[in-house]
Amino acid sequence: MNIGHASEKSNLPAKTIRYYEEIHLIKPGRAENGYRDYSIQDVHRLRFLQRARSLGFTIDECRQLLSLYEDDERSSADVKRIANSKLAEIGEKIRELRSLEATLKHLVSHCNGDDRPECPIIDDLAGNNDA
Repeated sequence: MNIGHASEKSNLPAKTIRYYEEIHLIKPGRAENGYRDYSIQDVHRLRFLQRARSLGFTIDECRQLLSLYEDDERSSADVKRIANSKLAEIGEKIRELRSLEATLKHLVSHCNGDDRPECPIIDDLAGNNDA
């Protein structure tokens, strides 16, 4: 199938598919006319990549997961290790975002939001942490 059809079936833009080919995550065959010729297996790989990326896995992590996906003798412990690592990373990002949220809520609650120039948000951004 051509890239347009593969794009529809995988729910990925053609540009992304070309990028994945460029970085060797997929390697479609070539038709007699030289155009890319995607197989059903290629579409499965693209869907796999689309889902993994939507869960926050990096390209390198996707490369590892894809390798495990294609290895019938893989150990699920290897897959779980990668997923647990991503889970810890996401947890840390959530903690950072909650801290940012608390700081910003504090600043917003102390800002009068009126016509006066005094603003604890600006003061904090400027490094004047009297808010």
